[in-house]
Amino acid sequence: MRIALAADHAGYLLKDELAEWLREAGHEVANLGTDGPESVDYPKFGELLANEVAAGRSERGIAICGSGVGISIAVNRNPACRCARVDEPLSAALSREHNDANVIAFGARLIGSDMAKDIVLAFLNTQFAGGRHQRRVDQLSHLLQDSD
Repeated sequence: MRIALAADHAGYLLKDELAEWLREAGHEVANLGTDGPESVDYPKFGELLANEVAAGRSERGIAICGSGVGISIAVNRNPACRCARVDEPLSAALSREHNDANVIAFGARLIGSDMAKDIVLAFLNTQFAGGRHQRRVDQLSHLLQDSD
């Protein structure tokens, strides 16, 4: 699987660790930056990740900033992305099973690398359930003004 990773200055170390771990597991990794501790703006990296996933160049994405909140908001600006901000594996699995999330986000200042790896495993190994959830997922990419 090709997985895109992006982070701001608060998350680049965790991003780099996850990128290496994912490569060792046999995945192709698109490292979209940032690659150092200099202060950068997370919206730029969220947009890069969203564009990568929306274009189909990567099947899934992982977004990391200090809290995971800002970069998840940036990713979700793209209607082709369904980014779930998560802190533990169950939320990651449910975001896939119920919401067909194609991106997850978490905070490097809130979780450690072991938890991040457990989250990523749940995210990558859980399939979308479809069925009753499909209608709702379809609505996420459209304005909800016509839905009941």
